[in-house]
Amino acid sequence: MRARRLAAPLLLLALASTGVPAVSAAPAPAVAASASPFSDGHGLHVVSAEATSPREWHVVVATRQLQRPVRVTILLPRGYDTTTRRYPSLYLFHGTSGGANDWVDSGDAREATRDEPFVVVMPDMGYDSNGGSWFANWADQHTALGRANWETFHIDQLVPWVDDNLRTVRARWGRAIAGLSQGGFGSFSYAARHPDMFVSAASFSGAPDIAEDPRAQALGQSLVRAITVGLDGVQPDAIFGDPVARAINWKGHNPASLVTNLADTDLQLWCGNGQPGPYDDPAAPNSGATAIEAAVHESTGYFVQAADAAGVAYTYDDYGPGTHSWPYWARDLRTYLPHLADVVAEHRPRPDAVGYRSVDATWSQWHWRVVTHRAEAQAWSRLEDASVAGFGYAGSPATVRTPASYEPGRAYGVTYVGGTGPGRVVADARGRLHLRVVPGDAGDVRVSIAR
Repeated sequence: MRARRLAAPLLLLALASTGVPAVSAAPAPAVAASASPFSDGHGLHVVSAEATSPREWHVVVATRQLQRPVRVTILLPRGYDTTTRRYPSLYLFHGTSGGANDWVDSGDAREATRDEPFVVVMPDMGYDSNGGSWFANWADQHTALGRANWETFHIDQLVPWVDDNLRTVRARWGRAIAGLSQGGFGSFSYAARHPDMFVSAASFSGAPDIAEDPRAQALGQSLVRAITVGLDGVQPDAIFGDPVARAINWKGHNPASLVTNLADTDLQLWCGNGQPGPYDDPAAPNSGATAIEAAVHESTGYFVQAADAAGVAYTYDDYGPGTHSWPYWARDLRTYLPHLADVVAEHRPRPDAVGYRSVDATWSQWHWRVVTHRAEAQAWSRLEDASVAGFGYAGSPATVRTPASYEPGRAYGVTYVGGTGPGRVVADARGRLHLRVVPGDAGDVRVSIAR
């Protein structure tokens, strides 16, 4: 496929004409219901909470991570109030120029989930149906939109807040993430940056490569910058930074660049090619819906190529004719939900050996923690085949903390191939080992821990 750089005015026209509502419809009037189960916690303050049915809640929360309060729409399983069981959760994101109510108002989510056993959480990912956040803590925190730490809000605050306020399964096997368009990018970005949190991820007409394939870079820069300037009303590089000087930050949030992190995640993708399909009116073609779907179809194709090259499994319904519009996304959600129920029913365990790569200076995944010792704010580091027997590490010198897999107070012998580190390490009071690892000239090291 040849990359296409969409002119910003054309792209904005396309975004404005895709059928995504500019402003989400107001929620239905509140009805008599049980007392609100929601309270403050994890940095979130509950501004308001209204039930519009026994299943549906519309909550507004405030956090210091964001400049303004935001909405969270929640659908509960039928019979939630009559049982004590815990339910799996699905975090379901809207797209550009959308809002927390979109999936209920336009995507038939209320009916689609009626007989499914999920707590469905649909948060804002932007303000007032603007261009959206691209699911990141912004590089520029001083735009007219103010504080914009969206990843911190969604991942570090919202998820544990939901788990504390509702009867959800707290384990990875019972938590999934999905989204449409920009929300499809976000669902795969969060799943790749936090693979220990989500067992499954779905992208409906998403853009899961905006920075890895050179053709995706051109496409991604056009998409992100046009949305940031034209719809968010801020400077073009506010979100990820300059795409040349801060290219590593773009890649550090880009699903295709992090595809190996998704090796143990159930991945589901749907996308049309932009040509009018069964839900389009041939007498009233929508050029915007055609252009955007063609663009995200390219992006999805680049992600699939990256997954194939890395040997990462996925399911991709490249369904041919279909535009960037709600009937297709509603159909995709209905298709995904029974599959997700099957995945959740497996109670998939955490893998025995894990891998993870990141550009962050400090990161934690799968109960492993890496603190790099380097001058650069961002650079790649990587764990490979990490298990109780040892791990591979690539990157700058770092302190690696293992999971609590060892006997507290006991000394363990450690050997290194391709680098150096302590030969004897005593497990801490929680059974974790702390190893300061220095890779050799090749930049990587294999660490073996004697049991």
